[in-house]
Amino acid sequence: MLDDLGARCARAMAEHGSPSVSVAVAARGEVILAEAYGLADTGARIPATARTPYALASATKPVTAAAVCVAADEGLLDLDAPGPLGATPRQLLRHRGGIGAHYDFHYGEQGGPAVDPEPYTRLSRAPGSGFEYANLGYRLLGRLLEDATGQDLATYAHERVLGPLGLDGFRIATACPGAATRYTSDGRPYPEGLRTSHPGASLGWATAPQLALFAQTWPRLLKPETAAAVLDAVPIGEHLGYGLGWCVSRGDGPLLVSHGGGMGGVAAMAVSAPELGLSVAVLTNTTVKAARDAVLAHVLGELVPGFRPELISPVFSVPARPLSLAEGEWAGHVLAPEGEVPLRLRILPGGRAELTTGDESAVAPVEATDTLALRGSFPVQLPTADARVSSPVLGIELGLAEGVLTGRALAYKNGDTEGFLGNLLSHPCVLTPQPSWSPAFP
Repeated sequence: MLDDLGARCARAMAEHGSPSVSVAVAARGEVILAEAYGLADTGARIPATARTPYALASATKPVTAAAVCVAADEGLLDLDAPGPLGATPRQLLRHRGGIGAHYDFHYGEQGGPAVDPEPYTRLSRAPGSGFEYANLGYRLLGRLLEDATGQDLATYAHERVLGPLGLDGFRIATACPGAATRYTSDGRPYPEGLRTSHPGASLGWATAPQLALFAQTWPRLLKPETAAAVLDAVPIGEHLGYGLGWCVSRGDGPLLVSHGGGMGGVAAMAVSAPELGLSVAVLTNTTVKAARDAVLAHVLGELVPGFRPELISPVFSVPARPLSLAEGEWAGHVLAPEGEVPLRLRILPGGRAELTTGDESAVAPVEATDTLALRGSFPVQLPTADARVSSPVLGIELGLAEGVLTGRALAYKNGDTEGFLGNLLSHPCVLTPQPSWSPAFP
């Protein structure tokens, strides 16, 4: 059924600028297809093979989840015992621990993460109250594992998860010998070293065959009731829920269990169809996800009756609606690690707003959602030490309650076309209406 896979992959790489793609299919515990196309290193002209490891980004999370569940089965921790910040491991695994969005990356072999994650490891909502994709929740899970087992996450995952499944080449680490070079969307190579404060969320490495095997064999490690709990997914949308480290399809269509991964120079995906005894992994070495998605849609479309893209690991987006806030001015602050930073917002005609912080100001389109009164992104620099590292854009997501706009301000970098992918830093934000217009802070 996949006789034209090579041609499909070549077309996807050419159309979407991916240096390589590696594809594997496993059926009932055996790899039945393993192919790779293109170049693992474009400068040295090294071809990709089925034995080439790739970075996994967030496709690491299911490994961390499996390690936590193994520890729970061994009686070393309790999935429902409140831990850091009052969140339970089960809530953290489901991204319902109340922690906000965050990522930090530091490239090259020297030094540690450029941003201290501790000030950002805080509650943005009550644990269990809602879904918010949180890398720092998986950072806390790594700490819990270390406290419970006396081993760091990488060691415990190797000894109790990956090793027992025969996946010794699968690892959680800052680098991987022989791995495909990671490339920006415009073809520049990322440095080999990759450090972050949330390794359990982001620092996995594997070949496509290893990832495909893991996607269908992890239940062997767990008690039946724990394996069932992994797939007990709380809805996050019409077609998907999020369980313990995996997305799980909902409603009509085949049962699919999946997780994607994307960061600088990485687009990865693992999908299993448990009822068919089938799993698929697609790995690419570019930030752009389009080649990964095109190949995955072809393979799953051929092998899984009733497959639809919305049944697998989603883009976490919320539909927009027109802004309803009246024209006027709001002022308040962003709570950064070093203290309050003044912020001013002017609602302008035509669905636009002006945002001012420090000595920078910019006008940009804004919109609303079913839960937010206003969201938008502005090319202004939050004047904090952390944001100046590599987060030159400021996004705001604010709800309206009792006449006050509250929510968060996100300092981030929009992609990797200028330099490498930066950091995403979440800050509480509060704005109140102002009685008159003012062009600048007093």
